Amino acid sequence: VMRDVSIETNVTRHAEGSCMIKMGDTHVLCTASMDEKVPPFMRNSGLGWVTAEYGMLPRATHTRMRREAKNGQGGRTQEIQRLIGRSLRAGVDRVALGERQITVDCDVIQADGGTRCASITGGWVALRLAVQKLMKAGDVISDPLIDPIAAISCGIYAGQPVLDLDYPEDSEAGVDGNFILTGGKLVE
Repeated sequence: VMRDVSIETNVTRHAEGSCMIKMGDTHVLCTASMDEKVPPFMRNSGLGWVTAEYGMLPRATHTRMRREAKNGQGGRTQEIQRLIGRSLRAGVDRVALGERQITVDCDVIQADGGTRCASITGGWVALRLAVQKLMKAGDVISDPLIDPIAAISCGIYAGQPVLDLDYPEDSEAGVDGNFILTGGKLVE
């Protein structure tokens, strides 16, 4: 059984797209920010780029963690950021997006398992809202978002299949995985 899911949109004033996604007791603030420049490796390609940044507030978990800004970014955070970016790009027509970058920031306010899945799903909502602003302004001709993206975890806990693992299930699961999906196909 999945935990309760809620998504509140337009929760920040300045980002082009934003939402607060809650999957059970996991709460993630997702914002999408537009930049009319792309990274150097994308210049003059005619392609847009979607990337992601991910972080946890120090007290998002049971015990306080040190801020990564103080210690440098860890490998886990880098892997999660890459996963979010790859997942979101799977639903984007980068030609239709045009040569611009959208950065999706996913900030975990409270963690109880499934933070990367919540970030991907909430990140897609924030991305959709940002793209709607681009379309309304006439900055893109056709909708660059070609497939909706969402993510869910599943695994085996205490010998039983479990969907949308919370922290106790995730930390003691015999096996678990994250599934990123479009409306009809497996992304990762």
